[in-house]
Amino acid sequence: MSINSIFQFLVPKDKKFFPLFEQAAANLTLLAETLHEAVNAPKNERENYYKKIEELEANIEEITHKTHLELSRNFITPFDREDIHALIKSMDDVADYMHEAASRMRLYQVEKITKSIRKLTEINLEACQLISKAVLELKDLKNLKSITDACKRINKLESKADNVFDKAVADIFENETDAKNVIKYKEVLSSLETATDKCKGVANVLESIVVKHS
Repeated sequence: MSINSIFQFLVPKDKKFFPLFEQAAANLTLLAETLHEAVNAPKNERENYYKKIEELEANIEEITHKTHLELSRNFITPFDREDIHALIKSMDDVADYMHEAASRMRLYQVEKITKSIRKLTEINLEACQLISKAVLELKDLKNLKSITDACKRINKLESKADNVFDKAVADIFENETDAKNVIKYKEVLSSLETATDKCKGVANVLESIVVKHS
């Protein structure tokens, strides 16, 4: 048994941080679902989805704030303080960029949703579902393989998103004649692709935690 394992055995079960991680991951997945539903909805129905995305992003901001407060109040934590900070911040970053994508579609009044936008929201949704699955396994750190498998899949999704983004941008510059539309679509696509990059950032934090406790 490693020193970390012995320490975990002696330390009381955490009742503060894990619920916050799980709440953040659940809200993140719901945000990704809502964004995917928004880009597949008729134009006149999207506003309700955009409002819900704003609420979910605000929820995650609040959970992030609560986590930082708990870090300042508690000497004993379930794992390294810097990892707790990095995990909650990385999930918050994903939410920020998905919210940014929705805000740009709303602000720029993007009417026609392209296949590439739909594909990127689908990839982000799958990545967020994997994040949620991995976060649930953090509580007892018994099924480390499940966490590492989820992280590997997230990394593959990030590579897939890069390919979708590159092809989409090339297509815009080749076929779009309106300069305003070029800017609109490129910015929306960029926010969605960055959100997937941030999902990989969450995976990197999770993998770091696993290495320290394996």
